[in-house]
Amino acid sequence: MKKLALPESITLAGKGPIFAAECWLDDACILDMDYFVKTLSGIKAKGVRPDLIGSIIAHYASKWLPELLTDDEKGLTIFEESPESATTSWMKKRFFVETLVGILPPEKDSIPCNFLLRLLRTANMVGVEPTYRAELESRISWQLDQASLKELMIPSFCHTCATLLDVELVMRLVKRFVNMDDAAKSGAALIKVAKLIDSYLAEAAVDSNLTLQEFASLAGALPSHARSTDDGLYRAIDTYLKAHPGVSKQDRKVLCRIIDSRKLSPEASFHAAHNERLPVRAVIQVLLSEQTKLTRQLDWSGSFSGTRSPKPGVLEHPSRCPSKREISSQQAEIRRLREEVRRLQGQCSAMQGQIERLLEKKKGLFKWKKLVMPSFRSTGVDAGSIGEKIQGREEGEGEAAFGQQTPLDFKITKTRLVRGKTPPKWRNSLS
Repeated sequence: MKKLALPESITLAGKGPIFAAECWLDDACILDMDYFVKTLSGIKAKGVRPDLIGSIIAHYASKWLPELLTDDEKGLTIFEESPESATTSWMKKRFFVETLVGILPPEKDSIPCNFLLRLLRTANMVGVEPTYRAELESRISWQLDQASLKELMIPSFCHTCATLLDVELVMRLVKRFVNMDDAAKSGAALIKVAKLIDSYLAEAAVDSNLTLQEFASLAGALPSHARSTDDGLYRAIDTYLKAHPGVSKQDRKVLCRIIDSRKLSPEASFHAAHNERLPVRAVIQVLLSEQTKLTRQLDWSGSFSGTRSPKPGVLEHPSRCPSKREISSQQAEIRRLREEVRRLQGQCSAMQGQIERLLEKKKGLFKWKKLVMPSFRSTGVDAGSIGEKIQGREEGEGEAAFGQQTPLDFKITKTRLVRGKTPPKWRNSLS
């Protein structure tokens, strides 16, 4: 019997060689699934680590199920067409999947999550028993933070499901992950799952058959503290509203309540403020949150420059130290606001200068009236007629009317002013 050695180059998530070169499996293990199970049981009895056992299963399972290969591995592998009928091949694949699920090591992280997702896709395709499917879903939910978006996008093989992707399956996985003990899942794992689900929602939102209830249920399955930022969730909701233009105003409000406007980045807030698909109340909420952020940034910058003085008797609660990226973005926003204030101040100064020049022109016109009108009253000249004449010229020609008087008019006016002037009293007292 020919013996088949395990290659040394097989690795598991960058952890180095999965098995030594002296470990081997023979051809009968590949040709006969029952013999493979017996041989694997013997290897387990020798105390081999569970992750190595899982690597052996993941490596040799593709011999029976080509669907478990990745796209890169499919391009390097040549498969022979089976002479069996479609029904026989279908039943054989179902038997292989159920057998593989039964021999998987029970330890966590012993099998890569993406391999389990491909195995679950094949299990749903061939219609395995619900017990095996539930076992796979339970194992995947343990390490859902290690899943990739490509492997998570499992199509729906159920005839009663209208969507292209199996959204109900992902909902079950997320609920299982959230309901695990806090010791079993870390905060970093929860954040990774939140990003993964937001990306999945953005891909599933383009499906016209995806209902609002399904979308909202999956988006709200994670707790609020799982998302450090809601940019991915906002992108998914905007994609859903774009693909479903017939959503009512009330349903739009329901979707927008899922978003926490305080967790939006400045770019997402700017996009939301100009998004016509969002209800008015949601846009106002985004603007108010952005204004609150700017106010806090100005107070924070003022506290470092020494311009902010704490109120007496009030203790300030310690806040988390912002990151370098947050500090740089805040400083850039403050610089932009200062430039905007300078621009507005320049415009106000220019408008004030124009107003002052107009007022000076009007004052020059009024001075001419004040100089000419009192002199006419003291000499007995009919001031009303002269005023009507000046007013008529102002209405007809403007300020140029004074420059068109003849020299004889100025001479007569000057003579009347001199004759009507009374001599001062101090000269009479001297005589």
